[in-house]
Amino acid sequence: MTAEAGLVALWLAAALAAMQLALAALAVRRRDDLLSAAVRPVAIVQGLLTVLAMAMLIRVFLLSDMSVALVVANSHSAKPWLYKFAGAWGNHEGSMLLWVTILGVAGAAVAWLERRVAERTLTATLGAQAAIALGFYAFLLFASNPFARLANPPLDGQGLNPLLQDPGLAFHPPTLYAGYVGLSVAFSFAVGALLTRDVGPAFARAMRPWVLAAWVFLTIGITAGSYWAYYELGWGGWWFWDPVENASLMPWLAATALLHSVSVLATRDGLRAWTVMLAVVAFSMSMLGTFLVRSGILTSVHAFAVDPERGTFILILLAIYIGGALTLFATRIGLVRAGNTFELVSREGSLVANNLLLSVILGIVLIGTFYPIVAAAMGTQLSVGPPFFEKAAGPIALVLVVIMAAGPLLRWRRDSAAALVKRMTWPIAVTGVSAVSLVVLAGWFGLLPMFGLALAAGLAVASIVPLFGRNLLRTPMFVYGMVLAHLGIAISLAGMAASTAFTKETLVAKGIGEAASVGPYRVTLRGIRPVIGDNWSALEARLEVQRGEAASALLTPQSRFFSNPPTTTSESAILTALDGQLYTVLGQPDGQGRWQIRLWWKPWVTLIWFGGLLIAVGGALSILGHWLRDRRQKRRAHDAAEAAAYREALGA
Repeated sequence: MTAEAGLVALWLAAALAAMQLALAALAVRRRDDLLSAAVRPVAIVQGLLTVLAMAMLIRVFLLSDMSVALVVANSHSAKPWLYKFAGAWGNHEGSMLLWVTILGVAGAAVAWLERRVAERTLTATLGAQAAIALGFYAFLLFASNPFARLANPPLDGQGLNPLLQDPGLAFHPPTLYAGYVGLSVAFSFAVGALLTRDVGPAFARAMRPWVLAAWVFLTIGITAGSYWAYYELGWGGWWFWDPVENASLMPWLAATALLHSVSVLATRDGLRAWTVMLAVVAFSMSMLGTFLVRSGILTSVHAFAVDPERGTFILILLAIYIGGALTLFATRIGLVRAGNTFELVSREGSLVANNLLLSVILGIVLIGTFYPIVAAAMGTQLSVGPPFFEKAAGPIALVLVVIMAAGPLLRWRRDSAAALVKRMTWPIAVTGVSAVSLVVLAGWFGLLPMFGLALAAGLAVASIVPLFGRNLLRTPMFVYGMVLAHLGIAISLAGMAASTAFTKETLVAKGIGEAASVGPYRVTLRGIRPVIGDNWSALEARLEVQRGEAASALLTPQSRFFSNPPTTTSESAILTALDGQLYTVLGQPDGQGRWQIRLWWKPWVTLIWFGGLLIAVGGALSILGHWLRDRRQKRRAHDAAEAAAYREALGA
């Protein structure tokens, strides 16, 4: 009965979403406080029901219930429990249920916690959230039922894709989906504010923690996914501009622009229309990503193989949500009062420039991702690979880094170029010295990598300049968050540029006892042995690794074979040092007693993921900092009100 309980919970949640939408629409139209009050508990119960449905799906996977079609198609009784647990969302139907679960929980959290906007605006927001959820409930119940039973269950299942049998499956999809859903909440706030014509600082302050949380989760998801693909796929790269990789990058770019815009609206009452538009664009990008992964139009290790009919369903949802929001924006934005103005040379001006450049990069990624798909539909086969994205977006990204370095050093409203140059003395000097030093010490190694490394050094210095002259104990936590996030971007940029410029790769065929060199390492093949795992067998190489006079280390890359489903994978072995990673992959025998071995030396590549972690930590500190400030302000307002009431009582 577990599957039936999950299905009933899903139907009840869908019914409550319909009720929530109807109640919200009537409450907003009639300005009925009683109906508005009823929306909150409905949203909370709906969220609890989605959690119950997801828990039931996880349970049927843990029990290896082979009467459920989804379990048969994506699990096996011999699979380790972790991959049974995470495998519940390692497929199309399960991942969509996870999406809906996070969506329901987010709506419940908004209903339970939000008190910063007018009740009518919040009701409209919860109505918009219910409308989004209702479409996905319909998709699950009518097109992708995760609880469908089989009339004649097989003895065992077909197993999970071996590329997904990794601990990364347990946290990469949930964090990415949490980011997508955070953007749906921002979208709902924008729709609610447009419906009630309440686009202002209060709306932005309510939206900001959701945008920040979405941005943090997207950063974690993309960073974790990049490292997962890096060590799991065995090709030695951290980003391939795969369409499904781009599908996660596009919402992050839009969310980054929205984050800066909503901060201006929340603190300076500016960029009202721009903030609403970016909320729509950011959610549109997450919907496009959903369409790409599940429409069946892509062949990718990241994509779910789904029939075109389901892709059409998602495309219709995309058209309804985004088309409706853009229509609402076009009809209502003219009624929204303009916010405060500012000079071109100001912090607001730098944030506008930042947003414009992010939008240009987003456009490049969008065109590069969809152009081959459109061309294929018209009968022309072509590919758009890394060279296009790097040459088109790379120079713009470097200009963006310059603006990012200058922005926090500008004053709000208006500033002067001369004052900015004076504050930028140290970052400019460090950038120049770094560029000259790189050319002298390493020679010419490419324009983009060299500028990337030099500007990364300048940005690292510029990111901490806002702390100069401050009382560090009294500095708001969200300022530290901004500093850490910008510093993380500088560190990631340095890792990307260094890895691109200085990576060494070699493919060798070696017999037992023979050695090869790559970078500062000497690698000797000491043997090949069979290894048996929980649900796989493998041939494992024993590689002795020596660097200078240091003690040797042992690396054991494997060629694994999974029987359910029959698949061979390459499991890399990586040695991490302070200045980079040695990456090794075992290939096939050549028939002459030798084995193919691929070796990479990747200087400073770990900075990419360390920087990503810092970015996420910076975002989390910003959330905490704003929450603490809001709490202090509420406490002061409460104390002031009590003091005023006490004085009034004494006067009476």
